[in-house]
Amino acid sequence: MRIDKFLKNSRIIKRRQVAKEACENGRVLINGSTAKAGSVVEEGDIIEIAFGNSKLKVKVTGLIEGAKKSTAEEMYEVIDG
Repeated sequence: MRIDKFLKNSRIIKRRQVAKEACENGRVLINGSTAKAGSVVEEGDIIEIAFGNSKLKVKVTGLIEGAKKSTAEEMYEVIDG
């Protein structure tokens, strides 16, 4: 699954366009490498996102295509943030 779609489906970022812009501005890392909007995410990957002065670090635990609000949190586990 693309990183921009993952961030939207998991509800970490509310809109896909905002997730895409975060990637383009170098604020999203996958396993320590800068992610592009089309970068592929797999289970077990570590994603770091910079939100202004704070950072969020999560581990991908599942990839759900049409995640509902109730199942979105099953897609990741917060490590730090």
